[in-house]
Formats: sequence, C-alpha cells, structure tokens
Amino acid sequence: MVVLAKAELEQIALPAAQPPMAHVRTVDLSAATGAGRAAAARALVAACEEQGFFKVTGHGVPQGLVRAVETAAAGFFALPPAEKEASAGMPLGYSSKQIGTGGDLGFIEYLLLCLTSAGTLPAASFPFSALPCAAAAAAAADVSLSEPSCPLRDLLEEYAAAVRRMACGVLELMAEGLGIGPVDAFSRLVTDADSDNMLRVNHYPPAPRPELQQGSLLTGFGEHTDPQIISVLRSNGTSGLEIAARDGAWASVPPDADSFFINVGDTLQVLTNGRFRSVKHRVVVSSERSRVSIIFFGGPPPGQRLAPLPQLLGDGGRSRYREFTWKEYKSSSHRGRLVDDRLCRFEN
Repeated sequence: MVVLAKAELEQIALPAAQPPMAHVRTVDLSAATGAGRAAAARALVAACEEQGFFKVTGHGVPQGLVRAVETAAAGFFALPPAEKEASAGMPLGYSSKQIGTGGDLGFIEYLLLCLTSAGTLPAASFPFSALPCAAAAAAAADVSLSEPSCPLRDLLEEYAAAVRRMACGVLELMAEGLGIGPVDAFSRLVTDADSDNMLRVNHYPPAPRPELQQGSLLTGFGEHTDPQIISVLRSNGTSGLEIAARDGAWASVPPDADSFFINVGDTLQVLTNGRFRSVKHRVVVSSERSRVSIIFFGGPPPGQRLAPLPQLLGDGGRSRYREFTWKEYKSSSHRGRLVDDRLCRFEN
C-alpha cells in the first residue's frame, strides 16, 4: 500500500483530462527475417524518427514467463509494508513514493535492480537477504503460479535475459535501417561486461477512492525521458502510460498485455546525432485496477565515451553534442528533477 499525506496528494494531483489515444507504430519482429528484414528495419527507423516510441510483436519472449513474472511481482507488492521495506536499499531495492533524489513524488512503489550484461542479478543488486519466494508472494495476492517453487529473483533473471536478447535484436535492426556498421554499433553497448543495465518493476495501486469519485488524476511517474540507450516496457494491460507529441500535447497509449513498448533513450538520441528522438512520457493513475509494469533499461558501460557516430554527422559533419561518458551523463541526470532537459547541458 502507498500512503500519501494530504500535502503529497496535492503535489501529485493532475487536472482531470482525457487525452486522445496515441497512434503507436507496430513492428512485427517475427517478420524481420529474409526479405522482410529490410522492411522491418525501415519501420523501426521511421518510428524512432517520428515518435521515439513504438511497440513490437513477434518478440519471442515466452508469454508464460511474462505472466509468471507479473503474477509474482503483484504478489510481492501485496506483501505487508514491513516485509517490503525490509527489501529497501539505496539506491537499489524497494522504494515507494519518492522517485530519485530531486524531490519528485508519485503514487508508486517499485523495485529497482542492477543487471549484468547477461541479465543476471548480482548480489550487489540485493542489499537485502533475498526476495520472497514467488509462491509466498502469489499466495499473498490470492493468485496462482504454474511454477510455484520458482523464486521471484529467478523469474526476474530469466525475464531480464530474454528481454535483453530482444532489445539487442531491435538495436541491430536500427543500425541496419540507418545503414551504419558494424551491425552491433548500438547493441554492443548493452552487452559489454560492464554495461549499466537495470530492471525496474513498478506498481501503481488503484487511485484512492475520493480521487476516483472526483474524476481526478494522480501522477504515478512524472514526465521525463529515459537517459539510457533503449527502454523496453510492458505492463499488465492497464492504462496509464502517456507520451508527449513534438508539440507537447499528451496522448494516451492504448494498453496491450501481449506486446512490448520500446523507448528511444537520450543516449541513442546522441549516438544518432538527434535523428532519433527520446520520447517524453509519464504515467497517470486514475484506475480502480493496479498497474504493474516492468522496464528493462539498456545502458552503456560507465566509462564509455559517447558522441554522435561519424556515419550520422551528415554532409556538414557537425556534431550536435559534445563527447561525454555515461558516468558523467548519469550523474548529471540524477542531480535534477524528472522533467529537466538533461541533454541541453551537453549540446554544442
């Protein structure tokens, strides 16, 4: 349960508005073979140029694994507060309400976990003894699991590894669509032994009943762009995700329990010299149903030097961004608020 004081509720309240539904491009990854590969690569590039956001089907991540992870995660968040808070750590582990260190609040609780390049969860990701067994967590949520003996940690590792593989395939298609080489120009940055990959498991509880009755909205996760190279998101088919168009107008993303949504991150915008644009997005809470979302963030190694790729500088050869390291950029982004424009500090 996420409990907010009156002042906190006022801080995250939003005007009751119904934005239009977003038109989200869909790319079928299962068709990205043989003669269909070039068309899929072109579709990915078009989506990254237009919105910086699209969804993929035919992704190859087993639906049984996805459902098991969602069920176990929901079970974890249904545990008593004291048990969840025993899993707290700074900056990793369990947390609620507070997002980052800049003072941002949301109607949210979450797990934030580090990953190795293979998708496993190192011990440093767990400042607590162990995540609960999926069976115990599911029982607390009054749901059933097909494999009740599997710990939540093991499920998250298997899920992260599968999604990382899919993300690398998407990044390779992007490189092909842009006509740059080698094919792993982007994907190698998230498969290095030191790549800064993370997994975030978000839970947005149902909005408090008075807010539901008044038709109000609450901020679940405030507007922001993702600093990494790529973000791969899925949710349990509950609405709430919104993306901003180039003119700043918000649009609601139709929920989809079977597809994965892909965000262009700030780092990919830099690597493509601004040809791809990181998308501003947020989550609002107005539903009587809980929303569980799981996001894989693919980031480069801390010491990786980042700048537009030479092949994408254009005829004039002008770089829109100065060179910097991922550690430098990540540190800069953590010092500000979610809504801040982080990339402006690194523009030429």
